Amino acid sequence: MDAAAALERLREISSQIRAAVIFERGGKVVGSTFADEQRAKEVADEAEALLTEAEQRRDQADGAGEFAQLEVALQAGSVFVVRDGERLIAATTRPEPTVGLVFYDLKSCLRDLETAAAPKKRAPARRKPATRAKKTDAKS
Repeated sequence: MDAAAALERLREISSQIRAAVIFERGGKVVGSTFADEQRAKEVADEAEALLTEAEQRRDQADGAGEFAQLEVALQAGSVFVVRDGERLIAATTRPEPTVGLVFYDLKSCLRDLETAAAPKKRAPARRKPATRAKKTDAKS
C-alpha cells in the first residue's frame, strides 16, 4: 500500500483525525492529507522537533532512548506523533480524542506502509507429480 492509500484508509477508519503526515527522519515527507506540500513539510519538521525536545527533556530527568509515541493535548485538539524505525506519522485531532484508539490507528497506518514496502516472498515452485513409465514385461 502506498502512502496515499494508507492515509486514505486512516481517514476512513479514524473519524477523530483531522490531518496527518507521514515522513522520515530529517523531514522527508512520504505522504500527507494536506493540499499544500509546504504545509506538510512544516508539520513534519515541527512534529520531529517536538519529539526531539520531549526526548531531550526526558533524558535530563531519567534516562536515554527514543520515544515510540507522543501525544500533546491542547484545548483545540491533540497532536500525535508515532515512530516506527526511521518512519514517523504525525496527526492532529479534535479535542479529547480516544487516545489509545488514535495511537492504534496511526500504528496501523505505518504497518500498512511497512507491509507494502517489504519485498514479497515468492511461494516455492510447485513440482509436477512424477509420472512413471509403465514397465513392459521383458518376457513378451
